[in-house]
Amino acid sequence: MNKAALPRIMVVDDSRIVRATIIKRIRDRFDVREAGDGEDGWEALLVDPSIQLVITDHSMPRLDGYGLIERIRASKVARIRDLPVIMISGDEGEPARKRAKDLGATDFITKGTGTAELLARLDTLVELGRSQDALEEARADAAIDVVTGLPQRLFLLRQAEQSLSFFHRHGGHVGILVIGLDRFDELVAAEGDQLGDALLGRFAQVLAGAVRKEDSLARWGPSQFAVITPGIDPAQAHQFAERLRTAVAVASINYHGRALRLTVTVGLASSPEDGELDAERLLSIAERRMTTAKTAGGNCVAGSVARMESGSIMSVEEALGCLAAGREAIVRPGAREFALRLLPLLRLLGSELQASEAVAEIERMLAQESSDQSQTT
Repeated sequence: MNKAALPRIMVVDDSRIVRATIIKRIRDRFDVREAGDGEDGWEALLVDPSIQLVITDHSMPRLDGYGLIERIRASKVARIRDLPVIMISGDEGEPARKRAKDLGATDFITKGTGTAELLARLDTLVELGRSQDALEEARADAAIDVVTGLPQRLFLLRQAEQSLSFFHRHGGHVGILVIGLDRFDELVAAEGDQLGDALLGRFAQVLAGAVRKEDSLARWGPSQFAVITPGIDPAQAHQFAERLRTAVAVASINYHGRALRLTVTVGLASSPEDGELDAERLLSIAERRMTTAKTAGGNCVAGSVARMESGSIMSVEEALGCLAAGREAIVRPGAREFALRLLPLLRLLGSELQASEAVAEIERMLAQESSDQSQTT
Protein backbone atom coordinates (compact mmCIF):
# COMPACT_ATOMS: atom_id res chain seq x y z
CA MET A 1 0.00 0.00 0.00
CA ASN A 2 1.14 3.55 -0.76
CA LYS A 3 2.43 5.07 2.49
CA ALA A 4 0.41 8.24 1.83
CA ALA A 5 -2.77 6.10 1.96
CA LEU A 6 -1.95 4.51 5.33
CA PRO A 7 -3.75 5.80 8.45
CA ARG A 8 -1.52 8.26 10.31
CA ILE A 9 -0.75 7.65 13.98
CA MET A 10 1.33 9.83 16.29
CA VAL A 11 3.64 8.16 18.82
CA VAL A 12 4.55 10.41 21.76
CA ASP A 13 7.43 9.22 23.95
CA ASP A 14 10.60 10.88 25.23
CA SER A 15 12.62 7.74 24.48
CA ARG A 16 13.83 7.38 20.89
CA ILE A 17 14.38 3.69 21.50
CA VAL A 18 10.78 3.18 22.61
CA ARG A 19 9.45 5.18 19.66
CA ALA A 20 11.60 3.20 17.25
CA THR A 21 10.43 -0.09 18.77
CA ILE A 22 6.75 0.83 18.41
CA ILE A 23 7.23 2.15 14.88
CA LYS A 24 9.03 -1.03 13.81
CA ARG A 25 6.02 -3.06 14.95
CA ILE A 26 3.34 -1.00 13.17
CA ARG A 27 5.03 0.72 10.22
CA ASP A 28 3.68 -1.74 7.64
CA ARG A 29 0.10 -0.83 8.56
CA PHE A 30 0.38 2.79 9.66
CA ASP A 31 2.12 6.02 8.71
CA VAL A 32 3.76 7.24 11.92
CA ARG A 33 4.58 10.74 13.14
CA GLU A 34 6.85 11.05 16.18
CA ALA A 35 6.86 13.51 19.09
CA GLY A 36 9.40 13.67 21.92
CA ASP A 37 7.03 14.80 24.67
CA GLY A 38 3.49 15.99 25.30
CA GLU A 39 4.15 19.59 24.26
CA ASP A 40 5.61 18.51 20.93
CA GLY A 41 2.67 16.16 20.47
CA TRP A 42 0.16 18.91 21.22
CA GLU A 43 1.79 21.28 18.73
CA ALA A 44 1.71 18.55 16.08
CA LEU A 45 -2.02 18.00 16.64
CA LEU A 46 -2.71 21.69 16.05
CA VAL A 47 -1.06 21.73 12.63
CA ASP A 48 -1.53 18.18 11.32
CA PRO A 49 -5.19 17.28 10.68
CA SER A 50 -4.20 13.91 9.16
CA ILE A 51 -3.42 12.35 12.57
CA GLN A 52 -6.13 9.75 13.32
CA LEU A 53 -4.90 8.30 16.61
CA VAL A 54 -2.40 9.09 19.38
CA ILE A 55 -0.23 6.65 21.32
CA THR A 56 1.37 8.33 24.33
CA ASP A 57 3.69 7.35 27.15
CA HIS A 58 2.66 8.47 30.65
CA SER A 59 5.95 9.86 32.03
CA MET A 60 7.61 12.61 29.95
CA PRO A 61 9.24 16.03 30.50
CA ARG A 62 7.39 19.33 29.98
CA LEU A 63 3.96 17.72 29.47
CA ASP A 64 3.37 14.10 30.46
CA GLY A 65 0.91 11.68 28.91
CA TYR A 66 -1.81 12.38 31.45
CA GLY A 67 -1.54 16.10 30.76
CA LEU A 68 -1.64 15.52 27.01
CA ILE A 69 -4.82 13.43 27.28
CA GLU A 70 -6.42 16.07 29.49
CA ARG A 71 -5.51 18.82 27.02
CA ILE A 72 -6.84 16.80 24.06
CA ARG A 73 -10.18 16.12 25.74
CA ALA A 74 -10.53 19.78 26.76
CA SER A 75 -9.71 21.08 23.27
CA LYS A 76 -12.15 23.47 21.64
CA VAL A 77 -11.35 21.88 18.27
CA ALA A 78 -13.64 18.88 17.69
CA ARG A 79 -11.14 17.16 15.40
CA ILE A 80 -8.62 17.04 18.27
CA ARG A 81 -11.07 16.53 21.12
CA ASP A 82 -12.56 13.35 19.59
CA LEU A 83 -9.28 11.61 18.65
CA PRO A 84 -8.75 8.06 19.96
CA VAL A 85 -5.86 8.12 22.47
CA ILE A 86 -3.99 5.06 23.73
CA MET A 87 -1.74 5.32 26.77
CA ILE A 88 1.14 2.84 26.64
CA SER A 89 3.05 2.30 29.86
CA GLY A 90 5.38 -0.06 31.65
CA ASP A 91 3.25 0.38 34.78
CA GLU A 92 0.60 -2.33 34.85
CA GLY A 93 -0.92 -1.10 38.11
CA GLU A 94 -4.63 -0.37 38.33
CA PRO A 95 -4.15 3.23 39.61
CA ALA A 96 -2.27 4.23 36.42
CA ARG A 97 -4.87 2.54 34.23
CA LYS A 98 -7.77 4.16 36.13
CA ARG A 99 -6.20 7.61 36.00
CA ALA A 100 -5.70 7.38 32.24
CA LYS A 101 -9.28 6.20 31.69
CA ASP A 102 -10.71 8.90 33.98
CA LEU A 103 -8.88 11.58 31.97
CA GLY A 104 -10.33 10.26 28.73
CA ALA A 105 -7.90 7.67 27.36
CA THR A 106 -9.63 5.44 24.85
CA ASP A 107 -7.45 2.45 25.73
CA PHE A 108 -4.53 1.53 28.00
CA ILE A 109 -1.88 -1.03 27.09
CA THR A 110 1.44 -2.09 28.55
CA LYS A 111 4.74 -1.99 26.69
CA GLY A 112 4.86 -5.77 26.81
CA THR A 113 1.69 -6.12 24.73
CA GLY A 114 2.27 -8.40 21.74
CA THR A 115 2.42 -7.04 18.19
CA ALA A 116 -0.71 -8.87 17.02
CA GLU A 117 -2.79 -7.50 19.90
CA LEU A 118 -1.39 -4.00 19.44
CA LEU A 119 -2.22 -3.98 15.73
CA ALA A 120 -5.69 -5.34 16.38
CA ARG A 121 -6.45 -2.57 18.88
CA LEU A 122 -5.08 0.11 16.57
CA ASP A 123 -7.10 -1.19 13.61
CA THR A 124 -10.27 -1.25 15.70
CA LEU A 125 -9.86 2.29 17.04
CA VAL A 126 -8.89 3.79 13.66
CA GLU A 127 -11.87 2.12 12.00
CA LEU A 128 -14.16 3.35 14.79
CA GLY A 129 -12.86 6.88 14.29
CA ARG A 130 -13.45 6.65 10.56
CA SER A 131 -17.00 5.43 11.09
CA GLN A 132 -17.74 8.33 13.43
CA ASP A 133 -16.21 10.80 10.95
CA ALA A 134 -18.26 9.33 8.11
CA LEU A 135 -21.44 9.64 10.16
CA GLU A 136 -20.72 13.27 11.00
CA GLU A 137 -19.82 14.00 7.38
CA ALA A 138 -23.04 12.40 6.12
CA ARG A 139 -25.06 14.52 8.53
CA ALA A 140 -23.21 17.64 7.44
CA ASP A 141 -23.61 16.88 3.72
CA ALA A 142 -27.37 16.84 3.99
CA ALA A 143 -27.88 20.44 5.07
CA ILE A 144 -26.80 24.03 4.71
CA ASP A 145 -23.93 24.86 7.05
CA VAL A 146 -25.38 26.89 9.92
CA VAL A 147 -22.15 28.81 10.57
CA THR A 148 -21.49 30.09 7.04
CA GLY A 149 -24.89 29.75 5.37
CA LEU A 150 -23.21 27.89 2.50
CA PRO A 151 -23.97 24.47 1.04
CA GLN A 152 -21.63 21.67 2.04
CA ARG A 153 -19.69 18.83 0.40
CA LEU A 154 -22.51 16.87 -1.23
CA PHE A 155 -23.81 19.94 -3.08
CA LEU A 156 -20.35 20.83 -4.35
CA LEU A 157 -19.61 17.30 -5.54
CA ARG A 158 -22.86 17.25 -7.52
CA GLN A 159 -22.16 20.65 -9.08
CA ALA A 160 -18.61 19.61 -9.95
CA GLU A 161 -19.78 16.39 -11.59
CA GLN A 162 -22.26 18.34 -13.73
CA SER A 163 -19.62 20.86 -14.82
CA LEU A 164 -17.06 18.17 -15.60
CA SER A 165 -19.57 16.14 -17.57
CA PHE A 166 -20.54 19.15 -19.70
CA PHE A 167 -16.99 20.29 -20.44
CA HIS A 168 -15.73 16.76 -21.11
CA ARG A 169 -18.38 16.51 -23.84
CA HIS A 170 -18.04 19.99 -25.30
CA GLY A 171 -14.44 20.94 -24.49
CA GLY A 172 -13.06 23.63 -22.21
CA HIS A 173 -11.74 23.88 -18.68
CA VAL A 174 -13.05 23.41 -15.17
CA GLY A 175 -11.07 24.94 -12.33
CA ILE A 176 -11.26 23.68 -8.75
CA LEU A 177 -10.06 25.66 -5.73
CA VAL A 178 -9.80 24.36 -2.17
CA ILE A 179 -9.14 27.24 0.23
CA GLY A 180 -7.83 26.67 3.73
CA LEU A 181 -7.65 29.22 6.53
CA ASP A 182 -4.10 29.20 7.90
CA ARG A 183 -3.58 28.68 11.66
CA PHE A 184 -7.33 28.28 12.15
CA ASP A 185 -7.06 25.45 14.69
CA GLU A 186 -4.49 27.42 16.69
CA LEU A 187 -6.76 30.48 16.81
CA VAL A 188 -9.76 28.41 17.91
CA ALA A 189 -7.70 26.59 20.51
CA ALA A 190 -6.54 29.93 21.92
CA GLU A 191 -9.75 31.96 21.62
CA GLY A 192 -12.62 29.49 21.42
CA ASP A 193 -15.29 28.41 18.96
CA GLN A 194 -16.91 31.85 18.96
CA LEU A 195 -13.90 33.35 17.20
CA GLY A 196 -13.79 30.43 14.78
CA ASP A 197 -17.42 30.86 13.83
CA ALA A 198 -16.97 34.61 13.37
CA LEU A 199 -13.98 34.11 11.06
CA LEU A 200 -15.73 31.42 9.04
CA GLY A 201 -18.84 33.52 8.61
CA ARG A 202 -16.87 36.59 7.57
CA PHE A 203 -14.71 34.65 5.14
CA ALA A 204 -17.78 33.00 3.59
CA GLN A 205 -19.15 36.48 2.89
CA VAL A 206 -15.87 37.51 1.24
CA LEU A 207 -15.92 34.42 -0.96
CA ALA A 208 -19.59 34.78 -1.89
CA GLY A 209 -18.87 38.33 -3.05
CA ALA A 210 -15.84 37.25 -5.09
CA VAL A 211 -17.20 34.31 -7.10
CA ARG A 212 -19.20 34.57 -10.34
CA LYS A 213 -22.85 33.57 -10.69
CA GLU A 214 -21.84 30.49 -12.65
CA ASP A 215 -19.37 29.35 -9.95
CA SER A 216 -20.29 26.96 -7.13
CA LEU A 217 -19.15 27.70 -3.57
CA ALA A 218 -19.43 25.47 -0.51
CA ARG A 219 -17.87 24.79 2.84
CA TRP A 220 -15.55 21.84 2.30
CA GLY A 221 -14.16 21.13 5.77
CA PRO A 222 -13.81 22.55 9.28
CA SER A 223 -11.64 25.43 8.03
CA GLN A 224 -11.86 24.88 4.28
CA PHE A 225 -13.96 26.14 1.41
CA ALA A 226 -14.11 24.98 -2.20
CA VAL A 227 -15.06 26.68 -5.45
CA ILE A 228 -15.90 25.12 -8.83
CA THR A 229 -15.14 27.56 -11.66
CA PRO A 230 -16.36 26.26 -15.04
CA GLY A 231 -14.82 27.75 -18.20
CA ILE A 232 -11.66 29.04 -16.47
CA ASP A 233 -8.24 27.77 -17.53
CA PRO A 234 -5.43 27.12 -15.00
CA ALA A 235 -3.80 30.54 -15.47
CA GLN A 236 -7.10 32.36 -14.88
CA ALA A 237 -7.87 30.17 -11.87
CA HIS A 238 -4.43 30.97 -10.46
CA GLN A 239 -5.00 34.71 -10.97
CA PHE A 240 -8.35 34.53 -9.17
CA ALA A 241 -6.84 32.54 -6.31
CA GLU A 242 -3.92 34.94 -5.97
CA ARG A 243 -6.24 37.97 -5.86
CA LEU A 244 -8.24 36.26 -3.14
CA ARG A 245 -5.12 35.34 -1.15
CA THR A 246 -3.79 38.91 -1.37
CA ALA A 247 -7.13 40.44 -0.36
CA VAL A 248 -7.28 38.30 2.77
CA ALA A 249 -3.63 38.93 3.67
CA VAL A 250 -4.07 42.73 3.64
CA ALA A 251 -7.53 42.79 5.20
CA SER A 252 -8.04 44.37 8.62
CA ILE A 253 -9.91 41.94 10.86
CA ASN A 254 -10.77 42.93 14.42
CA TYR A 255 -12.08 40.71 17.17
CA HIS A 256 -13.04 42.26 20.52
CA GLY A 257 -10.88 45.27 19.70
CA ARG A 258 -7.83 43.20 18.76
CA ALA A 259 -6.41 43.09 15.23
CA LEU A 260 -6.01 39.58 13.79
CA ARG A 261 -3.81 38.65 10.87
CA LEU A 262 -5.53 36.06 8.71
CA THR A 263 -4.06 34.33 5.67
CA VAL A 264 -5.25 31.57 3.36
CA THR A 265 -3.64 28.85 1.30
CA VAL A 266 -5.29 27.81 -1.96
CA GLY A 267 -4.86 24.48 -3.73
CA LEU A 268 -5.76 24.33 -7.41
CA ALA A 269 -6.72 21.51 -9.75
CA SER A 270 -7.94 21.75 -13.32
CA SER A 271 -9.58 19.51 -15.86
CA PRO A 272 -8.38 18.40 -18.37
CA GLU A 273 -4.85 19.45 -17.25
CA ASP A 274 -4.91 17.14 -14.21
CA GLY A 275 -6.71 14.44 -16.18
CA GLU A 276 -10.37 13.79 -16.92
CA LEU A 277 -10.97 12.46 -13.43
CA ASP A 278 -14.16 12.42 -11.41
CA ALA A 279 -15.05 15.36 -9.20
CA GLU A 280 -14.07 13.75 -5.91
CA ARG A 281 -10.58 12.88 -7.14
CA LEU A 282 -9.96 16.35 -8.57
CA LEU A 283 -11.12 17.95 -5.34
CA SER A 284 -8.78 15.60 -3.46
CA ILE A 285 -5.88 16.74 -5.67
CA ALA A 286 -6.64 20.39 -4.93
CA GLU A 287 -7.03 19.66 -1.21
CA ARG A 288 -3.74 17.75 -1.11
CA ARG A 289 -1.90 20.62 -2.80
CA MET A 290 -3.45 23.07 -0.33
CA THR A 291 -2.46 20.90 2.65
CA THR A 292 1.11 20.43 1.40
CA ALA A 293 1.54 24.16 0.82
CA LYS A 294 0.01 25.01 4.20
CA THR A 295 2.42 22.65 5.95
CA ALA A 296 5.31 24.38 4.15
CA GLY A 297 4.28 27.77 5.52
CA GLY A 298 0.99 28.65 3.86
CA ASN A 299 -0.22 32.02 2.55
CA CYS A 300 0.26 30.96 -1.07
CA VAL A 301 -1.40 29.43 -4.11
CA ALA A 302 -0.41 25.87 -5.06
CA GLY A 303 -1.26 24.49 -8.50
CA SER A 304 0.00 21.64 -10.64
CA VAL A 305 3.04 23.74 -11.58
CA ALA A 306 4.67 26.72 -9.94
CA ARG A 307 3.36 29.98 -11.42
CA MET A 308 3.97 33.66 -11.04
CA GLU A 309 1.19 36.03 -10.01
CA SER A 310 0.63 36.77 -13.71
CA GLY A 311 -0.29 33.12 -14.23
CA SER A 312 2.77 32.41 -16.36
CA ILE A 313 4.88 29.36 -15.52
CA MET A 314 7.71 30.27 -13.18
CA SER A 315 11.23 30.29 -14.60
CA VAL A 316 14.14 28.61 -12.83
CA GLU A 317 15.58 32.05 -12.00
CA GLU A 318 12.26 33.15 -10.51
CA ALA A 319 12.07 29.93 -8.50
CA LEU A 320 15.55 30.53 -7.08
CA GLY A 321 14.49 34.05 -6.14
CA CYS A 322 11.44 32.73 -4.28
CA LEU A 323 13.58 30.19 -2.43
CA ALA A 324 16.05 32.90 -1.43
CA ALA A 325 13.12 34.94 -0.08
CA GLY A 326 11.85 32.02 1.98
CA ARG A 327 8.79 31.37 -0.20
CA GLU A 328 9.43 27.67 -0.71
CA ALA A 329 5.73 26.79 -0.69
CA ILE A 330 5.20 28.64 -3.97
CA VAL A 331 7.94 26.66 -5.70
CA ARG A 332 7.18 23.24 -4.19
CA PRO A 333 4.17 22.36 -6.44
CA GLY A 334 6.43 22.67 -9.51
CA ALA A 335 9.32 20.60 -8.10
CA ARG A 336 8.83 17.77 -10.57
CA GLU A 337 8.63 20.13 -13.56
CA PHE A 338 11.79 21.94 -12.44
CA ALA A 339 13.60 18.61 -12.06
CA LEU A 340 12.66 17.62 -15.61
CA ARG A 341 13.79 20.98 -16.99
CA LEU A 342 17.09 20.79 -15.10
CA LEU A 343 17.95 17.16 -15.90
CA PRO A 344 20.64 18.02 -18.49
CA LEU A 345 22.37 20.26 -15.95
CA LEU A 346 21.98 17.63 -13.23
CA ARG A 347 23.59 15.01 -15.47
CA LEU A 348 26.54 17.31 -16.10
CA LEU A 349 26.91 18.09 -12.39
CA GLY A 350 26.62 14.41 -11.55
CA SER A 351 29.43 13.58 -13.94
CA GLU A 352 31.68 16.39 -12.71
CA LEU A 353 31.04 15.74 -9.02
CA GLN A 354 31.05 11.95 -9.29
CA ALA A 355 27.40 11.83 -8.25
CA SER A 356 25.96 10.12 -11.32
CA GLU A 357 24.20 7.48 -9.20
CA ALA A 358 22.27 10.16 -7.31
CA VAL A 359 21.15 11.78 -10.59
CA ALA A 360 20.18 8.38 -11.98
CA GLU A 361 18.01 7.81 -8.89
CA ILE A 362 16.26 11.14 -9.49
CA GLU A 363 15.58 10.14 -13.09
CA ARG A 364 14.24 6.77 -11.94
CA MET A 365 11.87 8.42 -9.45
CA LEU A 366 10.60 10.88 -12.08
CA ALA A 367 9.99 8.06 -14.54
CA GLN A 368 8.18 6.02 -11.88
CA GLU A 369 5.98 9.00 -10.96
CA SER A 370 5.09 9.52 -14.64
CA SER A 371 4.19 5.84 -14.91
CA ASP A 372 2.03 6.00 -11.77
CA GLN A 373 0.23 9.10 -13.05
CA SER A 374 -0.50 7.51 -16.43
CA GLN A 375 -1.92 4.43 -14.70
CA THR A 376 -4.09 6.62 -12.48
CA THR A 377 -5.53 8.57 -15.39
